[in-house]
Amino acid sequence: MVTHIRRSIISILVMTVVFGFVYMFAGLGISQLFFKSQAMGSITSNGSTLIGQNWAATKCPGHLDGSCVFHGRPDDTGPYAAVVCTSDTKSCTPFSGGDNPLVANGVSGESGATNLGPRSKVLVANTKELVAYWRRLGVNNPTADLVTTSGSGLDPDISPQDAIVQIPMVTKATGIPSSQLSALIAQQTHGAPLGFLGSDYVNVLQLNEALARLTK
Repeated sequence: MVTHIRRSIISILVMTVVFGFVYMFAGLGISQLFFKSQAMGSITSNGSTLIGQNWAATKCPGHLDGSCVFHGRPDDTGPYAAVVCTSDTKSCTPFSGGDNPLVANGVSGESGATNLGPRSKVLVANTKELVAYWRRLGVNNPTADLVTTSGSGLDPDISPQDAIVQIPMVTKATGIPSSQLSALIAQQTHGAPLGFLGSDYVNVLQLNEALARLTK
């Protein structure tokens, strides 16, 4: 009996060391060596490329805020905004209007798809509000992606066409020729993963970081 107990204790210790420490540190070492950026959360100086951001609040001197950068899906914009500020931007209050995908059961910080169906009057009103929002910024024909939220509520990517329709807005605010912005979008366009999973996409954070380098 003592022998069995001793063997059991030794087995537990060995398993703990191998799978609790060796395996963990080996995985960490390999990820840091070959996939360091991904292992560290794909963080840049402006945030993570894995998490969508609300670009609507970006200051654009002489132009409407948000007009000098490219935007992603409206997961945290317009009627889906998690926070609403007054015109002087000194007073901001939490808001769960429409069908905010970043708010679950009234608690912010969650992610998930919206629950509004195609016959929802709220969805129609939200979409019309977003179309009007884009047109105020100078995007006359926003794509479907730009007026509907993503499934996760955190989508960091858009399609190349989503970016292309925003060119007139960014050109007007930055003075960068549309041809140069078209080339920038093409440069920042990633092919479908493995060549067939999904479709071509543009990471909005990376696109705006490349745009910032052009304006310097």
